[in-house]
Amino acid sequence: MILVAMMAFVPNVSAQKKYAVYGIGFYNLENLFDIQHDEGKNDYDFLPDGSYKWDELKYNHKLHNMARALSDMGTDMLPIGCAVIGVSEVENSHALDDLVAQPELAERGYKYVHVEGPDRRGVDCALLYNPSLFTVRDVKLVPYVQELAADSAYFTRGFLTVTGTLAEENVAFIVCHWPSRASGSFYRESGGRQVKVVKDSLMRTIPGIKVMVMGDMNDDPQNRSMAVELSAKPEIKDVTDNDMFNPWWKILDSGTGTLSYQGSWNLFDQIVLSPNLLDRNGTRDYSTLTYMRCQIQRRDYLLQSEGQYKGSPKRTTAGGVWLDGYSDHLPVVVYLVKEKP
Repeated sequence: MILVAMMAFVPNVSAQKKYAVYGIGFYNLENLFDIQHDEGKNDYDFLPDGSYKWDELKYNHKLHNMARALSDMGTDMLPIGCAVIGVSEVENSHALDDLVAQPELAERGYKYVHVEGPDRRGVDCALLYNPSLFTVRDVKLVPYVQELAADSAYFTRGFLTVTGTLAEENVAFIVCHWPSRASGSFYRESGGRQVKVVKDSLMRTIPGIKVMVMGDMNDDPQNRSMAVELSAKPEIKDVTDNDMFNPWWKILDSGTGTLSYQGSWNLFDQIVLSPNLLDRNGTRDYSTLTYMRCQIQRRDYLLQSEGQYKGSPKRTTAGGVWLDGYSDHLPVVVYLVKEKP
């Protein structure tokens, strides 16, 4: 319960009431591979004799760095950190076991949800969660369906869909890693269409469920995949029952983002919210889980401190050189609030 933070960020809340705040995050871990080969996966670059010379030392450093960044998420408001964090670009359950065993995450008791997916390179999405705050009820990996017959033999990452209970309410998280910019925009637009179907199905079959779609979309908020196909709007007042709210649109418009390319920011890492998470009428009724604010989790250690790429995310490896960095993406967090009884 963070009463001071509530009074700072939500206008006109009553000083006589108490509020609980929950952090929900997403982070692209940029190639969290172990050092063993997985049968059927193209993970050869991340083996001791591969192009990255990926050995136990580098792997252990990567685990420590990821745990540091993940444990920092949400702590600007919440000492306990995020209740739930979606992640992408993790190889397998072995890497996740090693990740949650890191001291920074183990001391909070983080668990994870993961379903092995069909991605040829072997990277999946997963959901980390604090079991004292979030209870998992159901897990499903919804496959990405190729809409073009010519692509039927190509498999990519599905949509990890997790339902459960947060603050005694039904919630769902759909964790995504949509096709890369190396593919045409059609493939991400297809991802947006398919995720909207998943979201609509959840809200139809579980009355009142609150849905958050999160992930590395490989598109910005204003791109068609997000703005049209997923129907994620930049203004709460414009969100209808069939839409979602995308708070990251204005942040990108302000000139900052989560990854940098040739000196310009993109904001591919997003968490968007179903209408029942919003105070659409301006009533300031926080008797149920309600969106409060969002932030890009910027820490000095996550950024290049010098050179040509100063200020950009500090990657694990760049130009064939091991930097002992973090990720080419920055983490993002949204905060939800609920009045305590």
